[in-house]
Amino acid sequence: MRSALRRARAGRRWGHVRELDLWQRALGFAALGFLTLVPLLIVVSAADAADGRGFAQWLGDGLGVSAPARLEIERLFALPGQAWRTTTAFGLALLTVFGLSFGTMLQSGYEQVWDLPPARWWARWRHALWLAVLIGVLYLAGISPPWRDSTVRGVVTVLIGTLFFWWSQRLLLAGRVGWTALFPGAAATMLGLLGLRIFSRLVFSPLIASSAVTYGPFGTVLVLQSWLVGIGVVVFGGALVGRLLHEELRRRANPAGQGR
Repeated sequence: MRSALRRARAGRRWGHVRELDLWQRALGFAALGFLTLVPLLIVVSAADAADGRGFAQWLGDGLGVSAPARLEIERLFALPGQAWRTTTAFGLALLTVFGLSFGTMLQSGYEQVWDLPPARWWARWRHALWLAVLIGVLYLAGISPPWRDSTVRGVVTVLIGTLFFWWSQRLLLAGRVGWTALFPGAAATMLGLLGLRIFSRLVFSPLIASSAVTYGPFGTVLVLQSWLVGIGVVVFGGALVGRLLHEELRRRANPAGQGR
């Protein structure tokens, strides 16, 4: 009986993974992020980039790559400071509208993870709020002075990131899933991003330098796109792992299967 129950649970878990279609969602995350979110972040970062390299610094910190790889990223975004001076109010509004579609895609993935129907159309304001908070968090992280203690900085980053993903799930799911159920997904997402940062340091960092020599700026773009795919896998996969962990903890706390 126990063996049958384990097989049934494993089947349900695999069913969640298959229904989510993680790889396709990660590819969509990377494509939409590069087309909609990246241009908006370039404009926002340029507002405080005294040396004209604001977004490149953000990206280098996010990837956690070496100094040579950072130089290649800075060459790719050589003149982002011009974006703020040349972007019109209409262009900024258009970028914002496109950026909202990124929140829509993220909400759709979270709803698929929790088997929820799409939210009502009047809940679209949540996408605007989520995008504003995301830009604010990245902007404050980009302009903050360097920390003397890297360990303290890492702990603060993990805490802020966990809180952000915890709140993001609650907001985009319109409060239909409890805070307790969402916390494992936020923690799993942040742990996955830390692992991706280590992977970037070991793999993407030398790839950026070698691809830039072989293919020029296009090689750097390919590596950055691969990194965005990795982030998509972590974001949606972390939420899915969080749900599976939550369900497993509920089963262990209530072995008789009473309640959900």
